[in-house]
Amino acid sequence: MAEIIREAPLGKLIRFVSGNRLLQYPEEQLDFQLPLQYTTLLSAEKPTLSQPSNTPTITEELDTNAISEERKSSDTDSDLEGMSMTRTKSRHYSEAYTAERFVLEQQLSLSRTKTIPIVPQKTSDGVILVDWYTTDDPANPQNWSSRKRAFIVFLICAYTWVVYTGSSIYAPSEQGVMQRFGVSPTAASLPLSLYVLGYGVGPLLFAPLCEIPGIGRNPVYIVTFIIFFALSFPTAVSQSFGGLLTLRFLQGFFGSPALANGGASFSDMYSLLYVPYQLSWWVFSAWGGPALGPLMAGFAVSAKNWRWSLWEIVWMAAPVLVILLLLMPETSTPNILLRRAQRLRKITGNMNLQSQSEIDQRHLTASGILVDALIKPIEITIKDPAIFFVNMYTALFYGIYYTFFEVFPLVFPPFYGFNLGETGLAFLSCQVGATIGLLGYFAYLYWYMIPDNIAHGLRGQEHRLVPAIFGSFLIPTGLFIFGWTARPDIHFIVPLIGVVIFVVGTFLILQSIFVWLPLTYPKYAASLFAGNDLTRSAMACGSILYARPLFLNVGIAEGVSVLAGISVAGIFGMLAIYQYGAILRARSKFAQN
Repeated sequence: MAEIIREAPLGKLIRFVSGNRLLQYPEEQLDFQLPLQYTTLLSAEKPTLSQPSNTPTITEELDTNAISEERKSSDTDSDLEGMSMTRTKSRHYSEAYTAERFVLEQQLSLSRTKTIPIVPQKTSDGVILVDWYTTDDPANPQNWSSRKRAFIVFLICAYTWVVYTGSSIYAPSEQGVMQRFGVSPTAASLPLSLYVLGYGVGPLLFAPLCEIPGIGRNPVYIVTFIIFFALSFPTAVSQSFGGLLTLRFLQGFFGSPALANGGASFSDMYSLLYVPYQLSWWVFSAWGGPALGPLMAGFAVSAKNWRWSLWEIVWMAAPVLVILLLLMPETSTPNILLRRAQRLRKITGNMNLQSQSEIDQRHLTASGILVDALIKPIEITIKDPAIFFVNMYTALFYGIYYTFFEVFPLVFPPFYGFNLGETGLAFLSCQVGATIGLLGYFAYLYWYMIPDNIAHGLRGQEHRLVPAIFGSFLIPTGLFIFGWTARPDIHFIVPLIGVVIFVVGTFLILQSIFVWLPLTYPKYAASLFAGNDLTRSAMACGSILYARPLFLNVGIAEGVSVLAGISVAGIFGMLAIYQYGAILRARSKFAQN
């Protein structure tokens, strides 16, 4: 628990106030012994600065017993060579999704059961690259206990759930906003659509920020969520419609880091083989939030007033923010090793102890970050046919999903006599669909994908799209069922079954694509996710605005059928990507040799 608190914002505040005397890292404690593999490399160098008296000098004779303990698992030159190989593996561990990373992870997992020292690399200019001390180094997020990692996954999913719930929770308030500010139904839906647009734009900025080693993931998570929480108060009491629109967009924008960086945090802690499980929980949280929002707000708005839905965002965000401040540790490997290198330089006085991440960070430029953040996601989307299709397809069904917040009030109150709260209950069908999709995907991973990867290695990226192909058939099927059975003479459970089928399909597709995207062009993984998020959110923003006029002008059945008919094209597109994706990727300018 102390280790978690030390890495959390509260722990860093305690360390700052106490002058680093409380919640110390191992390197700061009086009994810290520099690992043998470091003292061996440093002993040949002449120290440039005097060292604190409470730490052993690098030229001091090593304790015989300490040497013996260090060498228990490594007594020969061949062992040292293996340790060096292990070091190479650990350095590559945080790199992009590649087949090489998969192989290295498999090899490293075999050595984690033993404490094998990792030999740091010394560059030609004398820099000693600080790495993990051993294969089971407790500072390495990949070595954290299952409970600790699961807790962090829960925190990020709760954070994600709050942000996504904050979008749809406003939907039951639209009627009250129309009356309070005298605006049209389309204008009243703007606070919902602008919020969605905000969390689509945010990743363009926050995804690159969290990849800067000197920043890491936690500052981006915490600072923006504090702003999100602070903005929730004026949003709930806004006295002008323009102010409400502005504040809702900013809420979505500052809530977006969970959506932009959650997958990266999972990759910090889990191997490529098992990270799809954590991504599944993440997607489940993303679907569950919008599904439960109208239910949570429907009865409250009916009993009180339209502002209650906005106050519920405050109540949801408060406990999550407190837990993040108390217990959210840093997971970024580059950031953890950078700070370790700083501590080692402080106790040894040797400036040659550096992490690879801080060396890489020196080559970062503002223009380069700007290109990666704003230009590269759009460039890849436009220039790469496979990525263009995938982004447009996910944008389509994501936009259709958000039309439900406009079409449900046009179906269930007039056709089945539902009140505002009961209409919110209808959205539970989306949660049911997401649950079925989650369990189905888990079964696919457990009984097929993971055993296949272990037996045959990492297959071609398109192999991950098999569930998406199945899901592409479910989307139009569910939509046609919903559109043509939503009428008074058919029980309301039938159109809701169609909604369940549709959501199962969207879950399988989105989860498959989230695994496929970073494997496609590993170097541009962050840009790929940012581009997909931007196109999805932009389409959803527009869908909320066009949904009501579409269904009122052409009818529920006809309007839903138009959307279902367009989604049929996704079946052929997914089959084409599965069959020809490798060929398209080989011809792409973004492919790596």
